[in-house]
Amino acid sequence: MQRVVFNANYLAYCDDAVDTWFRRALTPDGAAWDSLGFDFMLKTLTITWASPLLFGETADLACSVGRWGTTSFDVLVEGAVDGEPRFSTRITYVSVIPTLNRPTPIPSIVRELLG
Repeated sequence: MQRVVFNANYLAYCDDAVDTWFRRALTPDGAAWDSLGFDFMLKTLTITWASPLLFGETADLACSVGRWGTTSFDVLVEGAVDGEPRFSTRITYVSVIPTLNRPTPIPSIVRELLG
């Protein structure tokens, strides 16, 4: 055992952080995103490691929008432990029509709520 977090788990951590952020920002009442006429799907993801997360550490993940396009947007996730940067990701998502999964412009309310 290397005593570090396996690399694929970083992506799961980011997915959970983005999901939690979006739920709190977009639908704090517990409604589904489709109530906003919005859903999103991953297009690309890049991750850069500064140093590994060690087994048993708790990472703080900070999410923000780094770019808005017409139908796509980038979410930046910065992971740190006790203020020490460990990794960063840039995730490009595509706004899609709920249940149809076809690209659609990002609703203005989503842009407003995510800043």
